[in-house]
Amino acid sequence: MLDETNYKIDENNSLLILDDDQPFLKRLSVAMEKRGFNVFPASSMADFSRIIESDCPNYAIIDLRLSDGTGLDAVESIRNINPESKIIVLTGYGAIATAVAAVKIGAIDYLSKPADANDILNALVFSDKSKPPPPVNPMSADRVKWEHIQRIFELCNRNVSETARRLNMHRRTLQRILAKRSPR
Repeated sequence: MLDETNYKIDENNSLLILDDDQPFLKRLSVAMEKRGFNVFPASSMADFSRIIESDCPNYAIIDLRLSDGTGLDAVESIRNINPESKIIVLTGYGAIATAVAAVKIGAIDYLSKPADANDILNALVFSDKSKPPPPVNPMSADRVKWEHIQRIFELCNRNVSETARRLNMHRRTLQRILAKRSPR
């Protein structure tokens, strides 16, 4: 975990988090509040529009794929209102083309899910510096794989057969993985 002396948040510490994954949105909102941000969570483009009408944030964390739109539209909207805002795009479906598009329209960084709150904080507050500090405790490859499987499982409404099909693995193999505890 970063020590508060290692980073400085602007005086306007408003942070908009736009993500349609409710558990992730809640966890990230709490984590960023603990790190000193005034968080405005939004789970849809409608919520997003309502928030930026009244107060455009200085910081934003935007999910690329939303159930009612695309995060790229949200990035453009924020940039039009507040060109100085620092925006990060998060996605579970990373691709070079979308990363380039996000940066071209004004995102300062593009991170793949699962993203740790400290990684997101580093991207937000160290964007002006050449390099953020290296992660103190990076996730193991097994943990990243497990998190990805859990995310797809939740997106498939906890349907094992559908999750196995999307992950291109045997259903019983997936059941064994899901039955185990998460790796460290």
